Amino acid sequence: MTINCKGDLIDLTTPKVMGILNLTPDSFFDGGSYRDESSILNRVETMLKDGATFIDMGAYSSRPGAEHVPEEEELKRMIPIVELILKHFPGTLISIDTFRSKVAEESIVHGAAIINDISAGNLDPQMFATVAKHQVPYIMMHMKGTPQSMQKEAVYDDLIKDLRYYFSEKIEQTTQLKINDVIIDPGFGFAKTTEQNYTLLNHLDLFQTFGLPILIGLSRKSMIYKILGSTPQEALNGTTALHTIALLKGANIIRAHDVMEAVECVKLVEALKANAL
Repeated sequence: MTINCKGDLIDLTTPKVMGILNLTPDSFFDGGSYRDESSILNRVETMLKDGATFIDMGAYSSRPGAEHVPEEEELKRMIPIVELILKHFPGTLISIDTFRSKVAEESIVHGAAIINDISAGNLDPQMFATVAKHQVPYIMMHMKGTPQSMQKEAVYDDLIKDLRYYFSEKIEQTTQLKINDVIIDPGFGFAKTTEQNYTLLNHLDLFQTFGLPILIGLSRKSMIYKILGSTPQEALNGTTALHTIALLKGANIIRAHDVMEAVECVKLVEALKANAL
């Protein structure tokens, strides 16, 4: 449960928190909030002070039905901000949320430490080779279709079996390419109904059998606020509740908008485990 980020060994035996920095105008929760250097740097500084181990940057919204963004626009949004963050906060472990190998490569060259691919290589056949070339940790998520089509593809013979088969195939491919640090993300909200999301959370511990770190992205998603009859803005308490459950079921990285609250979840669950009979 250790990954190598630019020469630093990060032990995920104690779960870590990945703070979210959306550079898109249309993300479901905070789209358009971070458009100038000051707001971006303030956001990163706050997340780091609150205990984020990683900062995950996305310049292509992957919310259901999101607009397609050309590759050059994604690069234009992403690369200057990677440089900006590392100039002001050297040593920050930046994760790049992209499914495009060119964006991944350019970001790594400019100092990014991790690639977070919602498609696990399905949307760009060069992604695996790019990650293998640079030997950065690789987060591969389960999704069917694209952000534009995925909600129509939430059909499974057996949700958990299908996802386990999906990851076993992907892990075999990354092993053959000698990608050393692989993290799996079951993809809450991606080509899954609300009911399927809760089935997945209830069986999250079954994905520990792969022996790889598990990242979960539950923060303020519709599986929370639809059940509560609220909105993403009102979903922090529900997010915290599900983060706690995910940690108890083996999550190693929590990708969250609210870093301080997620770090508190980790501390409390770790205290519980330390005192378990």
